[in-house]
Amino acid sequence: MKSIKNAALFAAAALLSINAMAQTKKDIVDVAAGSPAHTTLVAAVKAADLVTTLQSDGPFTVFAPTNDAFAKLPAGTVDNLLKPENKAALAGILTYHVVAGNLDAKTVLAAIKEGGGKAVLTTVAGGKLTAAVVKGKVVLTDEKGGKATVTATDLAATNGVIHVIDAVSLPK
Repeated sequence: MKSIKNAALFAAAALLSINAMAQTKKDIVDVAAGSPAHTTLVAAVKAADLVTTLQSDGPFTVFAPTNDAFAKLPAGTVDNLLKPENKAALAGILTYHVVAGNLDAKTVLAAIKEGGGKAVLTTVAGGKLTAAVVKGKVVLTDEKGGKATVTATDLAATNGVIHVIDAVSLPK
């Protein structure tokens, strides 16, 4: 009888642990919101009304610029983009940082190798980002020739993955 009670207690504890783990899983927006280095990105996602989209099933690969990356833009750019009348332009820039699918670092590197040193990624905005390895790091080149280096990879979310970048990529 004692072993049955112990087994029942063990099973209950296991179920509670599984439930607690399921509740701690975070989607892309939650992961970004939990990062002090991405407060500007989160504010922009909210202003562009993209929260629901980035909380959907996906999967998505997000190349997430840091606060410092946004600070590299010309003075006043971020404040201007956050204005309600610029919502469409902001959404276009943000979705230019998103690729459909769950492309972890290993997958991106394999695509670069398969592409002879570069991989062209189509963003959900319809633009292109070109990934290449430069001095041992993955560098994204946007359609305007701007470059962003991936500084952290594989931040897992329930609906995709985030890679941190050090610059804002801009579409044509």
